Amino acid sequence: MLELAILGLLHEESLHGYELKKRLDEMLGALAGVSYGSLYPALRRLERAGAIEALDPAEPVSPFPVTGSISGETAAARVRRRLTPSRRKRKEYRITDPGVALLQELLEAEQGADDDRGFAVRLAFCRYLDTEARLQLFERRRAWLAEKLDRVRNALTPTGNRRRLDLYTRSLMEHDDEVTRRDLEWVDALIAAERAGAHEVSHTPITSREGQ
Repeated sequence: MLELAILGLLHEESLHGYELKKRLDEMLGALAGVSYGSLYPALRRLERAGAIEALDPAEPVSPFPVTGSISGETAAARVRRRLTPSRRKRKEYRITDPGVALLQELLEAEQGADDDRGFAVRLAFCRYLDTEARLQLFERRRAWLAEKLDRVRNALTPTGNRRRLDLYTRSLMEHDDEVTRRDLEWVDALIAAERAGAHEVSHTPITSREGQ
């Protein structure tokens, strides 16, 4: 899911690693769970695969006048080295054409698309899917939630685990039941809106870098 989120954000604009993490946290909130320890390895994997490329910041170095003396030139060289941007300093990443194709593939993949994190990432970029693909995404999420709700409610029945649940565990499961029910209502509303406005809903095709 992290690779999908990175590609989706980089398809919108080129970003530094720090900016990527900030956008991921804003987009996914508590579901993000993204640390620099997981972000940068993911960026390296995508870079090795040719899906993204890193750009060093273009920071021109001010010219130094020729002093005509060895000591003066040595001192100027030391200053130039300090001002030359480090290759490790704030790389900016951008998506490539293979990355655009991979983004489309990951968005349309069914694996991992139904749980909370997988659905949230795909929903954030589902404008790149057509109406049919969006409906399939919402229907799969609805089925996942309905199955979860059944499990919770079965555990809360007298013939389930309810007799063995203490007050606090039962309260937690009842809260889960309520949240899942509200999520189902929300997804049902998404499905209804998608079907009602299928001819009006915007679909932004994923374009190659040349098409941007």
